[in-house]
Amino acid sequence: MAHDGLTRRSLLRRGAGAAALAAGASALEAPGALGAPAADWRLGFQSLRKEVRIGRLGVEGRVPDWLGGTLVRNGPALYEVGDRTFNHWFDGLAMLHAFSISRGRVGYANRFLRSSAYRAAKEEGLIRYSEFATDPCPAIFNGAQATFSLAPVQNANVHVGRLARHFVAMTEVGLPVRFDPRTLRTLGVSDVEPPLGQIETVHAHRLPGRRRIYYEIPLLPPSRYQVKDARGGRAPRQLAAIPRKEPAYMHSFGLTERHVVLTEAPFVVDPLKIITNWEPFISNYRWEPSRGATFFVVNRRTGRVTRLETDPFFVFHHVNAFERDGKITLDLCGYDDPGVIDALYLDRLRGRGRSAPLAELRRYELDLSRKRVRMRPLAEPSLELPRINYERANGRPYRYAYGISMRDHRRSGYVDQLVKVDVHRGEADVWREKGCYPGEAVFVPSPHARREDDGVALSVVLDARRRRSFLLVLDGRSFTEVARAEVPHHIPYGFHGELLPG
Repeated sequence: MAHDGLTRRSLLRRGAGAAALAAGASALEAPGALGAPAADWRLGFQSLRKEVRIGRLGVEGRVPDWLGGTLVRNGPALYEVGDRTFNHWFDGLAMLHAFSISRGRVGYANRFLRSSAYRAAKEEGLIRYSEFATDPCPAIFNGAQATFSLAPVQNANVHVGRLARHFVAMTEVGLPVRFDPRTLRTLGVSDVEPPLGQIETVHAHRLPGRRRIYYEIPLLPPSRYQVKDARGGRAPRQLAAIPRKEPAYMHSFGLTERHVVLTEAPFVVDPLKIITNWEPFISNYRWEPSRGATFFVVNRRTGRVTRLETDPFFVFHHVNAFERDGKITLDLCGYDDPGVIDALYLDRLRGRGRSAPLAELRRYELDLSRKRVRMRPLAEPSLELPRINYERANGRPYRYAYGISMRDHRRSGYVDQLVKVDVHRGEADVWREKGCYPGEAVFVPSPHARREDDGVALSVVLDARRRRSFLLVLDGRSFTEVARAEVPHHIPYGFHGELLPG
């Protein structure tokens, strides 16, 4: 079902920006010219230079009284530094966006993460540190290797979460960065793992008792996949170490009640090349489909590793995993190859070329005893940035997945709808609105939920026609809009976020 705008909505929006600013917005930095070529999806890849704090946004509809906390979103917001532009969507300087929700009211604030990269950009007008697909100016280092130079405070623009006692912003290579969720003030690098020089997933799995399960990939030889279990403030316990001469690029993994599932696509790197090559980080990886894809299944109790092979594919995000009838079911957002990475270079995203591909929702059935893998598509709509009712369903049989999607790859240009997929029936409910481009939908269960989908889905949506963004609140069951709160500027497309307490 698609939901169109109403006349009442238009009237309410007309004065929303002025009312919000009058309620307490304070621009901390002068806004830069957006320079968007048209009022379309490309606006989401234009820089946002101003920081504001707004005590109360205008709300249309009704935010559920039970919903409370601060939705903190992370992502790139500044793409131009001096006379240079970052190469890739994944490279832009990190900005945190906070929607504070209490008793039906919504406030908003945004603030750049005060990383070393941000300070160099502001004070020197330079791209001084390596990013995902952009290297700094070689003259900075007078010929020294720059690719592996990591900033003391990372440009952690991918995700947010809680690590031990701290709220942190995270990226895959480097230390997490602590921040205050109330003020968004940067507090410095975390004193918790990982050390510099390795990749760690930003999608660690959370378990009760401040426990988390995650993997690390050291970039200094000998390379391996290290699966770890950390409990509270204690030192992490290593569940398994899987030697790999040429490790793959991995972003997330699956977890069941008894197993960890690492998905190795044949998109691999020679670690020494990263250290000695001038190419940007991701340029060192190469696609070798003849290797096929490999699942490494780690027994969480014994550390035993079972290896299963299948046809080549690429993946950023896993949806969920569970065990039934002696087999592991693994749902993920799969691509035929890593071409999506090339499609997300800024010159392509800001141009009028073909839109970036979106993933297919796939189910892999892993038979550990026979070492066999079967795959089938789960639903027709494309799906990325998946979310589930995590506390209730993660690692267990489940029914619903929420994510971003594209109505028509040939005509849409970019992500233009949210979907709720029923993985039992292979059907999807859809929210979309003309000229609007949504981000990740964070599912929040209601306090006394009886069903898996009792709750709301929260998404930050770009309204390109009005050149503004809004927080969208969807009912988890009907997938219809219950409320929205508009911000008086556009919010660049981000990656991940969480509803943090308080």
